[in-house]
Amino acid sequence: MEAGYRYLVFAALLAVAAVLLAGLWNMLRGQNPNLSQTLMRWRVGLQFLAIVIMMVLVYFLRP
Repeated sequence: MEAGYRYLVFAALLAVAAVLLAGLWNMLRGQNPNLSQTLMRWRVGLQFLAIVIMMVLVYFLRP
């Protein structure tokens, strides 16, 4: 069952990294600054979600 938790945390971290890279890529290309801003806001929200997932797992899985 712990493998499922690891995959959940890994998926959350992967989502954060993907949105971060997409935002940076868009910003470096100089395309739409509003899209970069939106992606960075999504990144912050996903980071918060990833931290919440990790803290909940630490709370419930500690011995």
